Order: sequence, then structure tokens, then C-alpha cells
Amino acid sequence: MNNPIDAAATERALATIRAIAGIVPIEGADAIELAKVLGWQCVIKKGEMQPGDRAVYFEVDSFLPEDPRYEFLRRTSFRETEFMGRGFRIKTMKMRGELSQGLLLSLGMFPEIPGDMETGADVTQLLGVKKWYVPEVQTAGGTMIGNKPYCIPTTDEVRIQSAPDLLDILRGKPYAITTKMDGTSCTAFWKDGDFGCTSRNYRIKEDAEALYWAPDRVYRLRDKLSSYGVNIAIQGELCGPGIQKNKLRLPGYEWFVFDIVNLDTMQYYDAAEMIKICDDLGLKTVPVETEGDSFEYSLEELLDKAKGKYASGLDKEGIVVRSRDMKPRISFKALNNDALLKERD
Repeated sequence: MNNPIDAAATERALATIRAIAGIVPIEGADAIELAKVLGWQCVIKKGEMQPGDRAVYFEVDSFLPEDPRYEFLRRTSFRETEFMGRGFRIKTMKMRGELSQGLLLSLGMFPEIPGDMETGADVTQLLGVKKWYVPEVQTAGGTMIGNKPYCIPTTDEVRIQSAPDLLDILRGKPYAITTKMDGTSCTAFWKDGDFGCTSRNYRIKEDAEALYWAPDRVYRLRDKLSSYGVNIAIQGELCGPGIQKNKLRLPGYEWFVFDIVNLDTMQYYDAAEMIKICDDLGLKTVPVETEGDSFEYSLEELLDKAKGKYASGLDKEGIVVRSRDMKPRISFKALNNDALLKERD
């Protein structure tokens, strides 16, 4: 039997042969489903693979070379940088409310991998996979020192006009509607003693002046999380002077939490759990405008509800609608068309 490629020859085993532990349906999805690999989950085409099948698992932060087999990734994942060259960056994504943590492809797509190679073998070098890396880059919000670690999901909500079928999926189920705060997405995390802050996409170097470290300066999060004893990523909208024209007219920075992710299970806490954690840590959450046990809004009603003002008297950005106690969770945004029209003027 051939020996697997020596994992010590690479910085990290980014591409490995794995057996699919299970397949889980995604509620309301006809074309995709979830495949379980180790402690991760990946979105795959429905019926493409079965439990027990062997596949190549590409971890988050893999950078795949240009190859016809990966062309389906071009729209979402193609990158070209002076440092990395051309290829496809694998990152955590969210599809139909479910996290996809890496890329899983059938072993049959890779004839260069010997058929007798063991499950668990590292094929990173064999497939020309590199680790995606971003050199330190100075920005207005701080110095970027790499991508978000620990598969922390990117904060982004689909606009309801792009996914109107979500209205039918959520109809009749418990929901909450929150105000979309007009600031910048900022995440603070604690993982086994490692504390840090990130922008939407990048980890930010600790600095007393860095914008994205404001949650630590304002709320003393490092100290609080070090004694809280849970590996979590807290995601919120950072608002205040110098951010998006400070439409809330805040005298200082405030951080409005909208998500908390358990970094051991990679599951979102539900609304009640999130509120408790925020209460424990002395954090604010995004304002809840409406909640109920049976969602019945039409698209037109949501777009109308997205209009309105902040307490400052300026147009609010819109609303975010989320299911409660649903798996997978449904989440989408409706933007304030009045505000959008003014931005075009």
C-alpha cells in the first residue's frame, strides 16, 4: 500500500481524504444538502455522495490552483493577488441558513490520487493546494494580519428580493425583526486563550487606535471572556463617530450584537441564549422591533416596515428578519428604499 504524503512536509493538512459520516437534508432546499465530515459540515449537491463514500475535503483557508475541476467556484471564490497568484480561496460560507465549512469533492474527480491511499491521507501537496495568506495591510480600521480564524462565519444577510422563497419557508413560524444598525460589522472572539477582533473578513492586529478593537476598549471583552469559560465569536455592528456618517449620532463607539457562535460546535446560539450571554457580559443587542409566533408578512409589508428613522431622526438602514427555534435558521434583510434613493442623489 502506498504511504500517504507526509503531513509534516506541509504547514497544515489542507486537503485530506475523508469518509462521509452522514448526510443531512436542508429544510426547503431541493438541490443541496449537508455532508458531515469529522466535526465539519459542507454543502454539496443533493444525491452527489452518500454516507461512507470517500471524498477529498479541502479545509477553510485552502487556496486551490486554477483547474477545470474547480471552475464552478469562479464566481464566488476566485482570487488573484501579487502574493498568492491566481486560484480559488475556500472559506466559510452560509447557504440557506447553513454553514458550509470547507469544500468536499468526490474522490473520483482526482485520478492522480492512488486508489489505495488511506482515509485520512494528506493530499495537499499532491493537489497543489496552498494556505491562503494575507500579508499585513494597513487600513483605516487597523492592520489586517490574516483572514478570520477558527472558521468564524462572515456576517452577511441576503436581501429578501433575491430569495423571496424564504418568506414561504418562514411563514407560520416564530420570528423576530430587528433594526439594521448602520455601522460596520465587527467580531470579537475567544478560543482556548486566544482573543482577537476582526472586520468582516480579516483579523485585525491589536492596536490601541484600531477601530475594530473598539469592542475590547469599550467593553473590556478580553478580561470578561477570559473568565467566562466559553469559546465563542460575538458578532455585532460597530457604530459611532467616523463610521457611515454616524447616522445614529452617537458620541462614542457602541457595539450592537446580532449573533454569537459557539466555536466548539460551530452552531449559532438562539435568541434567548444570545441575550443571556450579552447580559452576562454587559453588551447591547440590536433593537427588536417586532417578534411573534407566526410569521405572516408579505414582501411589500416588509419593505414598508424597513422604512423609518433612527432615534437621531435620520433614515434607518432597514431591518433583519430571523426565524426562532428553526434548524436551519432563516435570516434575511430588507433595506430602506427611501434611504437608498437618497444615497443615489
